[in-house]
Amino acid sequence: MGKSKSIKRSLDFKEIYSTGVSYANKNLVMYVRKNGTDENRLGISVSKKVGNSVIRHRITRLIRESYRLNEGRCIKGLDIVVVARIGAKGKNYFEIESSLLHLMKLHGILVI
Repeated sequence: MGKSKSIKRSLDFKEIYSTGVSYANKNLVMYVRKNGTDENRLGISVSKKVGNSVIRHRITRLIRESYRLNEGRCIKGLDIVVVARIGAKGKNYFEIESSLLHLMKLHGILVI
């Protein structure tokens, strides 16, 4: 499986925030919207409120890796934006992955 596409444009993020469906838990918020293609796009947002750049980049890497390892279990054709909450600060990989899988199950995009 190749590298999944990223959402990078601010306009795309705003569109997904306004038209997507969101669910949240203590560590993450996930917005999901259909994109009309046969592949998923992932966007990750970590605010400065969460911590300094080292902490923010670590959380981004943990979210991206969790998604990459579970991407094959997801429905295709979605735009997914994951927003880290302050609760994600200091969490390890397994806690972030657990939060991400929990939100995927709530959205019903996880095929088991």
